[in-house]
Amino acid sequence: MKNIGIISRKELKSYLSSPMAYIVTAIFLMLTGTFFATYLAGTNYSDTSIRGFLDAGQILILLFAAVLTMRLIAEERKLGTWELLLTVPVRDTEIILGKFLGSLAMLTGMLLLTLYYPILLMVFGDPDLGPVFTSYLGLFLLGCASLAIGLFASSLTSNQIVAAVVAGGILFALWFLGIAGNFAPGALGEVLTYLSLSRHFPDFVRGIVDTKAVVYYLSVTALFLYMAIRSTETDRWR
Repeated sequence: MKNIGIISRKELKSYLSSPMAYIVTAIFLMLTGTFFATYLAGTNYSDTSIRGFLDAGQILILLFAAVLTMRLIAEERKLGTWELLLTVPVRDTEIILGKFLGSLAMLTGMLLLTLYYPILLMVFGDPDLGPVFTSYLGLFLLGCASLAIGLFASSLTSNQIVAAVVAGGILFALWFLGIAGNFAPGALGEVLTYLSLSRHFPDFVRGIVDTKAVVYYLSVTALFLYMAIRSTETDRWR
């Protein structure tokens, strides 16, 4: 656990010392704020919910997760520090979990900054806080799965752009898998729909915490972290 903490703090410090992190956060807040305000204006401020933020936020989480994770391993490979990291007495699992938690801390900070939206609604209206809390839980779980996928993509290459493209491809393929499920017959359609990242998020927006949805997002997170660990182990034997 000590090594995981050291690596996660190192990654978080690396984010905060880079102007890119602040640029990404600013763009994220600008886009989510625009959709939040536009949705409220479209309802003539009669709908005191964060629906506008959520409609855009779930897609933006996929995009920014790919951006946040593209450098985690790919950059170290490019700089030549990855081989050095593999020689120190740290297990592959600790490396991957440390990097994952560092990126998760960054993404969580970005989400915390958006609490400004429900606070505004509480000041000027009377929103239902139940769906607000469950929606943030859904965004957090979606973020965990997205970061794990991005970290796995970063473990495959030394090029950050390639890592971002691969991560984005996997994420959006999983996101739109539900659409393919609608056209597939019988049991195959049900399986494809269940495997879609977008299939499980609407329940959180409605204020429902479905155990199946929680298990699904945690399973996707665990699966891609495991695959990233296996990829790291392959590097040790090269």
